[in-house]
Amino acid sequence: MADSETTPVVRDRLAYRAKRLLLGPPLVTEQLGREKLSNPMALGVLASDCMSSTAYGSEEMLRILVPVAGVAAFTLLMPVTGAILFVLLLLTLSYRDVVSVYTRAGGSYVVARENFGPRVAQIAAVALLVDYIVTVAVQTAAGTDALISLAHLTGRGYTGIDHLKLPITAGVVLVLAYGNLRGVREAGRVFAAPAYLFMLAVALIVAVGLGRALGAGLPHADVHAPGALPLGSPGSGWLYGASLFMVLRAFANGGSSLTGLEAISNSVSAFRRPQGTNARRTLTVMSCVLGVMVLGVSTLAHYTHAIPYEDGNPTVIAQEAHLVFGDSWLGTAGLVYVQLATALILYTGANTPFTGFPFLASFVAEDRFLPRQLTRRGHRLTFSNGIICLTVVSMALLLVTRANVDKLVALYAIGVFTGFTMAAAGMTAHYWRRRESHWKIAVNLVAAVVSALVVLVFAVTKFTEGAWLVVVVFPLGVWALIRINREYREEAEVLENVPAFTTDRPHWRRHVVLVLVENLDLATVKALRYAHELRPDEVRAVHVVIDEARARHLTARWDASSGTTVPLELVDCPDRRLRHAVAALAARVTADGTTAVTLLIPRRTYALPLGKLLHRDTGDQMAKALEQLPNVAVTVLPFDVSTAIEHLRAAGRTDG
Repeated sequence: MADSETTPVVRDRLAYRAKRLLLGPPLVTEQLGREKLSNPMALGVLASDCMSSTAYGSEEMLRILVPVAGVAAFTLLMPVTGAILFVLLLLTLSYRDVVSVYTRAGGSYVVARENFGPRVAQIAAVALLVDYIVTVAVQTAAGTDALISLAHLTGRGYTGIDHLKLPITAGVVLVLAYGNLRGVREAGRVFAAPAYLFMLAVALIVAVGLGRALGAGLPHADVHAPGALPLGSPGSGWLYGASLFMVLRAFANGGSSLTGLEAISNSVSAFRRPQGTNARRTLTVMSCVLGVMVLGVSTLAHYTHAIPYEDGNPTVIAQEAHLVFGDSWLGTAGLVYVQLATALILYTGANTPFTGFPFLASFVAEDRFLPRQLTRRGHRLTFSNGIICLTVVSMALLLVTRANVDKLVALYAIGVFTGFTMAAAGMTAHYWRRRESHWKIAVNLVAAVVSALVVLVFAVTKFTEGAWLVVVVFPLGVWALIRINREYREEAEVLENVPAFTTDRPHWRRHVVLVLVENLDLATVKALRYAHELRPDEVRAVHVVIDEARARHLTARWDASSGTTVPLELVDCPDRRLRHAVAALAARVTADGTTAVTLLIPRRTYALPLGKLLHRDTGDQMAKALEQLPNVAVTVLPFDVSTAIEHLRAAGRTDG
């Protein structure tokens, strides 16, 4: 048995050691089955995005209604909220079918692919990917607004933190990315608790608010406060048809309350077995909780007249907490708790895309509509490439919009409801073909029609406010995914369709090995030995002359050496274009069409950054320049200089 001390060990690179330090030890593939979510954990992790939209859904409706209807907006808020809850009911019934039938990750993408084909499914893919990206930006920006609102309402004079909104929001995105790169179990433990804290916070506001409403009554917010949205006049547009348009705009804005509803269907595979049953139960609980919270926040806004502010602070839900709890120390404590819980749920609501986006991207990539790198699990069994992509794009979106929630919401609901439409339409087609249930066909058909109408309303009413960007991105995104798929299919057709008459035996008569020589050193000797092991017809050592003095010195050393019988051949390169000179040499050798060339390029590798900085590595560049030449094969032979130095030092043959 070989001595274990002489067994060669592949050293970890500096980048890997840093990754291990930051993310922890790697998880092996066998541990993948254990990285699953229980129902309570899944409710906290996957439902955070959905439930957190309660913090701004009602406010976004009021932003449209108040400037037109004035104080009457608080009355109109209730029927618009009722319409939102009706859509929530339809979508919940539809997605209960989705998670029961399709128990793999993918949600509406899988439904559309199975029922309408892969090309049509790319509409759902783009919708969901855009939704996830915007969700990260919206949720984190709204979470920072919650903290800033707390500073405003507590009257501590901390309004100067407004200019820190973008840095704080960007920092939160980076923290979320780090947590998810560590793995789903760690992410669940960190991000599940805020969901329950927020449920308790909203329950406290609603319970205390209803109690006070039934008793002495609730106070009203100052609708004329500096910075509040200006009140419109109910008679200044209602008679000219503007009322319907504004109600539709409010309904479209309120659709942001339902974002995140699809998260569970996109991550069914993250549940414990039986996955479909557990996902269905969690979805039902999530929808019920969401409906109660949206209704509660809108009802309190109806009674308190909590009005949106032009700069977004203080938020409507923050005003409600302040009005409901009062100005006592106990009320201030309640306000602080509500705002901190709101900020946490909004921040962790942004965690849902970090779970759903990588799963969806990997699924689309498996179908060869996205790069295959997105299918690979990383250091901690997460789809780390997908997490990194989501982080980069969402950060760019925050920078462009300066983390403004109003601008971001304009990009929001089109992607969300397009996904809803595809899922409901797909389930309608699924049940129609099987003739299984007329009830399910009817429910899913109505859900598809209503969702499509919301997309249309949002595209029309919010077009000038930023929705045009999504309208443009959608067809471009679908085209890009189909183009990627065509490239993969063409590559497969070329590589996999092997003619029956093809043989694996070489068709050339001579085989020549060219060894590129930079110096007479151990790396070159290793390459020469390898060249002889190939047993070619001829081995030639080639030095491309860039520096004539150096070439003469190398020739003298080569001739004086007794370690090789291969003569050194000098190739002139007056224009110093090394790759072109080598390519011309290889072309000349193979010009007869019956000679093959193997080009061996010694590459000296260095473990330490200093070694990489002090030496230029042209081996890979050379290989890329020559790989398209016919009858030419390029092999790069690495020689670890750093290990050789360590061996010399250990033997005492250096100065240390």
